[in-house]
Amino acid sequence: MMLRHFISLKYVSAEQINHLIKLTTAIKRKSSTYRKALSGKSIGLLFEKPSLRTKAAFYVGALGLGAGAVYFSPNEVQLGKREAIGDVSHALSRFIDVVVLRTFSHRNILDFAKFSGVPVVNGLSELCHPTQVLADIFTMHELKGKVNKLKVAYIGDGNNVCHSLLYAFSILGGKLYVATPKKYQPNLSVVKEAKQFARVSGAKINFVDSAKKAATQADVLYTDVWTSMGREKEKVLRKKAFKNFQINDTILKKAKANCIVMHCLPAHRGEEITDSVIDGKHSAVFLQAENRLHTAKALLVYLLGAK
Repeated sequence: MMLRHFISLKYVSAEQINHLIKLTTAIKRKSSTYRKALSGKSIGLLFEKPSLRTKAAFYVGALGLGAGAVYFSPNEVQLGKREAIGDVSHALSRFIDVVVLRTFSHRNILDFAKFSGVPVVNGLSELCHPTQVLADIFTMHELKGKVNKLKVAYIGDGNNVCHSLLYAFSILGGKLYVATPKKYQPNLSVVKEAKQFARVSGAKINFVDSAKKAATQADVLYTDVWTSMGREKEKVLRKKAFKNFQINDTILKKAKANCIVMHCLPAHRGEEITDSVIDGKHSAVFLQAENRLHTAKALLVYLLGAK
């Protein structure tokens, strides 16, 4: 069964994720084969929040597939303020073949998709970041093999990236250790859903309050900023709470000797990760960033049913 939208990984099956991984592999290896895959199509990027990698991945990805791309900045549309979400969605559906929406509110994405006549991609919301984690899963697969054979340690804030990792691993299988300060654990409803998925897949999802416990014998160490967009007023408080949740050389030594280190970027160097780690031999951070492009292409080809 094909996906209509790509809003959250909780709506995506293991088979669909694995299909996207295979398609990404094919596109990355022979990008020239897909240069006209979406000829005549148009991709709309409707962003309420700043972006570097997501914008570049889908904009450049669309062009690399022969499609056109149009970007709408935060001030141009103002969903629900300048114009009703349903009206924007209805109107864009008459011009655009896929809409990539990046917004502060996950409810905006759900409402937009309800009225849309074309596929909608969640380019980030406060609840989840599925396009990022699709690239993450591809990167792990590319470097370490089958994800369901890995132990992955996520160390940091229980944020939107953490939520999407929870969905991905609970659906695919594998071991995911989430280490957060007690007051910054992931959303309880996401945790509940992930545990339900894990009963089917056999995934092992563990929550700990120690970075060292999570990192021990890990195949992958993953972190994100301690203070996400929209939480800037909490920066001082969070910096204090997360001081023992940094990926540094000490934590790196707890993981397997051939582990990889990941970060979805942007990084606050010296906070959640040290220069020695992000620039070190274990770092897969910039390959991970590059893979945003390849998975974006695969997602667009998949959603538009291109051969």
